[in-house]
Amino acid sequence: MNLTDSRDIAAPRMAVWAAILDPEVLKTCIPGCKELTGTVDDGFEAVVVQKVGPVKATFKGQVEVSDIVEGESLTLTGQGKGGPAGFAKGAANVHFADTDAGGTLLTYEVEAKVGGKLAQLGSRIIDGFTKKLADQFFERFQDGLEDPTEAEEAEEQEDEEKPKKGWIGRMLG
Repeated sequence: MNLTDSRDIAAPRMAVWAAILDPEVLKTCIPGCKELTGTVDDGFEAVVVQKVGPVKATFKGQVEVSDIVEGESLTLTGQGKGGPAGFAKGAANVHFADTDAGGTLLTYEVEAKVGGKLAQLGSRIIDGFTKKLADQFFERFQDGLEDPTEAEEAEEQEDEEKPKKGWIGRMLG
């Protein structure tokens, strides 16, 4: 499954760059991530719980950051084994560019593969799930970098499940 998309983030490119390399930011943005340890240089160990259709599994695996061109691009690669549920692996090529408004255009290309019981669910379910995970990761990432408006703050107080907007900037700042 391949997916390409972009996000216009209202934050300077180097702030977006620093955030995507921060393990705490990654842990918060990865849907279902229960644990993430390690460093950018050595790679990360992750524990992620996901439910795909009728299959719920705890995946244990690695996340690596590679092909780093500072401030411009990188590749996030992850793979995990979910016991009887099977395995999942994928990569996201992420590119950063300045926008005319002083923000950052983040573009990404995601490729994902699954095997075992997960593969038996069919490509429609897997493709939809992969798109949903990528969208959730990059939406959380974008929301964490952008400052909230008063209307969004009121809305967020009602939705305690989602991280608050602007939390990455407060954490790194």
